[in-house]
Amino acid sequence: MGVPKRKVAHARQMERRSHLAISLPTLVECPHCHEPKLPHRVCPACGWYNGRQAIDLKPAGGSSAGEESA
Repeated sequence: MGVPKRKVAHARQMERRSHLAISLPTLVECPHCHEPKLPHRVCPACGWYNGRQAIDLKPAGGSSAGEESA
């Protein structure tokens, strides 16, 4: 079984991991509402994908199910 003869320096360890850096996600403009969204996904602002309404979004700030009006 192979074992390292010497400790790997931190600089060499980071050289090996240099390609693992995190990059920002690519954003594209929604053709319907012009908001930024991830490519090949439903727009979180309007719910459109591929030229049609894919999901119906609930209005923001609506009353929760636990609250009742008196």
